[in-house]
Amino acid sequence: MSPSSAASPAPSPATRSTSPRPHPNRLIDGPLPILTAATLWGTTGTASSMAPSGTPAAAIGAASLALGGLLLFLTTRGRWTLFTASTGAERRLLALGALAVAGCPLAFYPAVARTGVAVPTVIALGSAPVFTGLLAWATGQARPTVRWAVATLAAVTGCAVLVLGPQLTGEPAHMDATGIALAALSGLSYGTYSLIGGRLIGRGHPSSAVMGAMFGLAGLLALPVLLATGTAWLATVRGAAVALHLGVFPTFLAYRLFGHGLRHTPASVATTLSLAESAVAAVLGVAVVGERLPMVSWCGLVILALGVALLAAPRRTGRRGPG
Repeated sequence: MSPSSAASPAPSPATRSTSPRPHPNRLIDGPLPILTAATLWGTTGTASSMAPSGTPAAAIGAASLALGGLLLFLTTRGRWTLFTASTGAERRLLALGALAVAGCPLAFYPAVARTGVAVPTVIALGSAPVFTGLLAWATGQARPTVRWAVATLAAVTGCAVLVLGPQLTGEPAHMDATGIALAALSGLSYGTYSLIGGRLIGRGHPSSAVMGAMFGLAGLLALPVLLATGTAWLATVRGAAVALHLGVFPTFLAYRLFGHGLRHTPASVATTLSLAESAVAAVLGVAVVGERLPMVSWCGLVILALGVALLAAPRRTGRRGPG
C-alpha cells in the first residue's frame, strides 16, 4: 500500500465512514495488486515440493504463516493503533478474521493429505468466491451483479477443468468425504477473512494494519501446530529456503498487496480474481517441475483467463455492485 495511507491514523469510530467503497475504474487501483498476489500464491505448490523429503505439509503451511504473519505485523506502521482505535465489535471481527486466516491452511493441508492435490484445490479455490459473494449479500455489504456471477462461473469452471484435466481424461481421482469437507472449510475460511478484511478497510483502517493484525494473530495460532509437527526440516538449507520463500513472498508480500487491492475492490470480486493462482501454479508445474497437462486443461486455462479478464477490465463510471 502507499506510504501515505499506511502512515495516516485510523479515523475515530464516530467519523469513520461505513459507506461502500467506490469501485475502481483503473486496473492498477485494485485488480492488479490482487492478480500480483495471486501470482505469488501460485508459486506455493512448486516451492513446497522442494522441501526436504518427509516434511509434513501442515508444518510447511504453519511455518509460512508464522513467519509471514510476524513480518506483516512487525512492518506495519502504527500496528497497535488498530487495536486501540477499533470498537469492541471491530476487535471481535479482527479475532474472527485471525481464526479464519489460521483455519485456511490448517484445513486445506489435511484435505490434500486425504484426497490428493487436485480435488481440494478446485473445491477450496472454487468455493471461496461463492462463499464470499453469499456472505457479502447476507450481511448487506454488496449485492452480486450479473457481471460478477458470469465471470465467477467462468473462472470457477475454468479452474475446475484446468486442475481436474488429468482426471477428466481417464486418470482416477481419489474422493474422500472428510477431505472434501475440509477443502470447503478452507474456501469458507478464505472468503471469511477476505470479507472481514475488506469490511475493516472500508471503515477507514489502513489496509496494512488490518492485514498485519489478522496475520500476526494467525501466526501466533500457527506456532503450536509448527512445534507439534516438527521443526527439524527447518535446520536444513532446503527447508530454510522453502520456509523463507513461502513466508516472504506468498504470505508477507502477497497479502500486503491483497490488502491494498481490497481497499479498492469488493471482497467477492477479489476472491474471484485470485483464482488466477491456479493458472500460475499449473504453468509453473509445467515449466519448472516438468508436469504435463492434457489439452482439456489448457482449454480450462483459457476459460479461467477469460473470467478473470472480465472482472479485471475497468468498469464504466456510474455502475454499482460488486462486479
